[in-house]
Amino acid sequence: MTQGDQRIVVIGAGMAGILAGIKLQEAGFTNIAIYEKADRIGGTWRENTYPGLTCDVPSHHYTYSFERNPDWSRHLPPGAEIQAYFERTVAKYGIERLLHCNREATSAEFSDGRWRLGFRGGGSDEADILIAATGVLHKPKYPHLNGMERFRGHCFHSARWDHAVALEGKRIGIIGNGSTGVQIVSALAGKAAFLEHYVRTPQWIMPVENGYFSAEERAAFRDPKVLEAAMRFEEYNAAVERYTMAIVDMESEGAREMAAACLANLEQNVADPVLREQLRPDHTPLCKRLIFSPDYYQAIQHPAAALVTEDIQGVEETGIRTRDGRLHELDIIVLATGFHPDTFMRPMHFRGRNGVELETLWADGPRAYLAVTLPEFPNFFMLNGPNGPVGNFSLIDIAERQWHYIAQLIDRIARGECDEIAPRREAMEEFERARVAAARNTVWYRGGCDSWYLDRNGIPSSWPWSYSRFLEAMAEPDWEAFECIGRDRGE
Repeated sequence: MTQGDQRIVVIGAGMAGILAGIKLQEAGFTNIAIYEKADRIGGTWRENTYPGLTCDVPSHHYTYSFERNPDWSRHLPPGAEIQAYFERTVAKYGIERLLHCNREATSAEFSDGRWRLGFRGGGSDEADILIAATGVLHKPKYPHLNGMERFRGHCFHSARWDHAVALEGKRIGIIGNGSTGVQIVSALAGKAAFLEHYVRTPQWIMPVENGYFSAEERAAFRDPKVLEAAMRFEEYNAAVERYTMAIVDMESEGAREMAAACLANLEQNVADPVLREQLRPDHTPLCKRLIFSPDYYQAIQHPAAALVTEDIQGVEETGIRTRDGRLHELDIIVLATGFHPDTFMRPMHFRGRNGVELETLWADGPRAYLAVTLPEFPNFFMLNGPNGPVGNFSLIDIAERQWHYIAQLIDRIARGECDEIAPRREAMEEFERARVAAARNTVWYRGGCDSWYLDRNGIPSSWPWSYSRFLEAMAEPDWEAFECIGRDRGE
């Protein structure tokens, strides 16, 4: 088998799957298939279409490094523009010819040196190399609320927004106060007849500006040198490093500065002392995923908006009843309650070498060697896999760094140096011990909050080191950590 002959299958056609397709073609591979369970590309930006949807990464930093976009309308990119950007990129790089939409992979088993895949509704495929680009937050999490089925109005999850439902003049309740809930409140306050935001644990909000780029600026950005100078990419990377250091060192200068900015934002922008205290979090800033918003505090103080901190007792035919006995009459209930963060490839049934089941390997929660690969799962790689970097910075950048690492492993297969390559079990166990130990020192663990970062054992399931350490780890594999098996040579 020569370079480029390998059959490579990518699961998922969101940001990471598109990246994989582009980079594989660039490397000379031609036998590629990208399977997508939905009817089109886009991943989270296809699924989420709620009012106010915005990425909290600055626009020009939320692009592939090789495909900058000079035409963003705002400093923070709106969701619809991001989806359009990915659709244009797919067309430009000819990814359509690799795509198989409405094909949901349900199983993958490694047997006789190849991956064998099954699909919902029938059909199969085989691959020499399998790449999971399924994303992290794609399975909506629904709250358990008594009486939900009794509600006579409209109720839907933020990731399943019903655009057929008119919002103007309606009484709307929004449950959940992560970035999604905050963005929806900001978008709808003043448009709804009345809006209530149901908040169990208030979060720290970092102020941010979200102005518009002028036509002159967008025209100037078509010159790559002008765009690079304007966006200060090196300065942004330094800010990401500062942010990650604030996570791993609660006493760092960056941690103190961000905490002070969040506190000042609350103190200076919420006039009512009662409301201010209701919005004051009881945990250290950065313990939860930091929320960036230019206008939430203004929105929740709108005369036709209200914060509800009383626990929800249940849902009735006409609205939500809280523990204090009050019935909040509503026409629409929006569940901005997030996603299951430990899904990844599941509910696919994965079986690796020697019959090793993914569910067995992940019995204590998802984990992976450096977030990209697994022992006993040869020639299988993940983009934005378990324990990978998360935070308020670009997952596109993270995926590109991971691809640089994965490409070096694939190259060994393509050049015939390995028929099967996977990390040694001892390497992953050593990495996992170090990761857990480091995670216990992060603000996610020590900051006094419960968040979706924490696994079932209360350990943050994220990269617990700095951004620079991540860059170093992704620069080149530690080849001693991998087993390289040649079937013909019996090695």
